[in-house]
This record gives sequence, C-alpha cells and structure tokens, in this order.
Amino acid sequence: MLLAVLGLNHNTAPVEVRECYACPEDLVKQALRHMDEHDDILECVVLSTCNRTEVYVVLEDVDEPTAVILEFLERLAAPAGQPVSVEQLFYHSGEACIRHLFCVAASIDSLVIGEGQILSQVKKAYSIAKDCGTTSTVLNTLFNRAIAAGKKIRTETRIAYSAVSVSYAAVELAKQLLGDLACANVLILGAGEMSELTARHLVENGVKTVFVSNRNHSRAEELAEKFRGQAVPFEKFMKWAVETDIIITSTGAPHYIVRAWDVAHIMPQRNGRPLIFIDIAVPRDVEPEVAAIAGVSLYNIDNLNAVVDSNKRERQREARKAEKILEAEAKELTDRFRYLSYQPVLSQLQDKVETIRQREVKRALAKLPDLGAEDRRVLENMSRMLVRKILRDPVLCTNEAAAQGEEDFCVEALNRLFKLNELGVTKHCEVKNHHRHARQ
Repeated sequence: MLLAVLGLNHNTAPVEVRECYACPEDLVKQALRHMDEHDDILECVVLSTCNRTEVYVVLEDVDEPTAVILEFLERLAAPAGQPVSVEQLFYHSGEACIRHLFCVAASIDSLVIGEGQILSQVKKAYSIAKDCGTTSTVLNTLFNRAIAAGKKIRTETRIAYSAVSVSYAAVELAKQLLGDLACANVLILGAGEMSELTARHLVENGVKTVFVSNRNHSRAEELAEKFRGQAVPFEKFMKWAVETDIIITSTGAPHYIVRAWDVAHIMPQRNGRPLIFIDIAVPRDVEPEVAAIAGVSLYNIDNLNAVVDSNKRERQREARKAEKILEAEAKELTDRFRYLSYQPVLSQLQDKVETIRQREVKRALAKLPDLGAEDRRVLENMSRMLVRKILRDPVLCTNEAAAQGEEDFCVEALNRLFKLNELGVTKHCEVKNHHRHARQ
C-alpha cells in the first residue's frame, strides 16, 4: 500500500486555476460516496479551501500513483476543457506526505503563517470523509495525529499570537490603547472590504457598539446590520464622534474627510475623554494636523504596517520552532506506519498457527476421553505457551528489521517459510473491502 497526496495550492498555482478546482462540500461528498469506482484507491480524504485542493489517499501497489490520483481529481473538480498542468501540481508520498499534512494543519504552509482557519478546515475534511466511509486505519491515524499536532503547535508556540493584517493590527492597537474593548464605542468611516474586516475583528474582540458611516448610506446600513451596529449619516458623523472612543477610517476618498478644525471643535464637548483615530486609508482620511490637538492620538497605515511586518517576522521565527516539533511528530508517526505494514503478515502467521494448535489439541483430547477438566486445562495452556515461544523469535526479528527499514525481507521470508500466501488471497480481499467501507 502507498500513502500519498496530490494537489495544488497557493505555492503552485495562481488563483484563477485554484478557483476552478475548489470543491464545494456537496461535490466532495458525492465523489467520496462513489469511491467504489476507483479500484486502486483504498482510503481517501479531500481537503478543499480557497488556497488549496488536496487529495490524500491510500493506494494499492500501482505503477503510476500520480495518474490514479490525478484521474480522481479531474473527475472531482476539473472544469471542462481546462485540465491543470503538471507544473501546477505537487505530489508527496510516504513520510513526505505525513510532513506535508502536519505543516498544513499547523498553518506553516498557509499563505498567512499562523492563521487559525486551516486547522478547522482539516478537521472538517476528515470528518466528511469519515462519515462517507472512505477512511480506515491509515488515514484515521494520519489525520488524528495531524490535528493533534496542529493544536500542539498553537499551544506551545506563539505562531498565531501577532497580527499580520492591517485590519487586525488596527484592532490590536485599539486593545493596547484602551484595554478591554467591551465598553468602547467605535465609529467606522467607510463600508468597503477593509472596513468590514475591521468591524468583524472588533466584534470578535468584544466591542458592543459599532457605528458605521459611508457616503452611500444604504451600504453603511448593510454593513451595520451584519454586526448589529448603527448606520450614521455621513454628513453628520462628527456629531457621533463626540461619544466615540475610537474612529477607524477606511474610505476611498481622494482627500481628507476629517479636518483638524472639526476635531478641535468637538474636543471640549468630550469632558476630557481622549479620542483615538486609526487611519488605514490610502490616500489618508485624517488631516495630519489632527495629531497636534490635545487629547487626540492619530495612527496611520504606516504605523500599522511596521507592526504587521514585525509580526510576520515573529511568526516566521515561531514557524521555525514549530517545524522542529513537527519533525519529531512526523518521525514518530512514520515509525508507527512502518510497523503497520507488516502487521497483516504477523496476524496471518498467528492465525495459521492458532488454527493448527486448536486442531491438534482437539485430536489429542479425542484420544484421551477420560482426561479430567484440570488436566484438559493444563494441556490447553501448555499448547498456547508452545505457540507463543515458537513465534517469539520470528516476531522480534521482524520488529527489529522494521526499525531498520528491512521488514520486506522478513515479510517475504515469513510468507515463504509458513506458506502464508495460501491464506493471503481471501484475506487481501477482506482487507480491501474493510478499507473501502470501514467507519472507524
């Protein structure tokens, strides 16, 4: 069997290609429920997000594994007449596949290192495949360990602690300046994408009152409704500024919309309460002279970009720490899979010997009809101990060979010496059927 992954992501393919291969949940479920059509695929999980579509599989021994997985990917998501090019795909097998998924789950392979969404997406992808019955021993083990490793990285490193987007950095700055944001009133000027992201981060960090003002009042109402806020007429937003603690500006205006004279006019009405402006617009929304007014603090996008760049470098340092942790986790799982590869042979050997033991004990007892219950128990125990001691050295030898990557020799020797292949045809079919339909 072969563990492998094939797919495309933000490192290998541009967005116009990735979006063609993005698979909605219902399409993934439909494909997984028809896995019986792919004879060479024993187990399968599909991970599809805005930045990646990846197919994790356990395959039969095939000559061209990439072709098998690519056929499945093309049937799953390829747009008509637009197959993905080989250069836009990546392929990993064995230990490299394990390391790749661990890095994905730990968000080291993400476009934004340390982002938190990917771990929940990995969990969801695994859950869908498990519910569809397309995972068994190998992928169950792999994904459970990868999810645990992702959680461990977020607990034992600071990879997700610092802001790496301007909108998030603006909210982090507000928290540093005010502390608890639960009692803060925030006014957002602008209703575009950056404003929406900022509003979302504010609400997630406890802000209860969000005012939104925009030249297009209906757009302000739409954004305010998303966050249970209040839309404010654009021509009167300075009136609301009197009761506001933080004003975040992100409009597309080509000129200043907040003038120093207007701010100076409202400050006496605030009874000494400070006012914070965070201007993330380019061109700037707030006149620079506002910073000179007593009680007013002004931060622009350059201040935030410096924080973002610093935080990106911090996350990269934490990612290097995370890689060392993942290295140990991946090695441990690789060793475990190595042992899994010869377990079926040892099971066949033990089953065969146990069948022989039971048959011979039954024959012996038939020739000794007057044997008492205690004597029968002694005979049964003696036969079990004989089997255990005879098999001990072959099992230990195979274990040692697996630790050195030489288990194939021992497996072949066991098959030939004990004629296990005579039992293997039926068992192989049973194992494949189990892989395809197991719901563990």
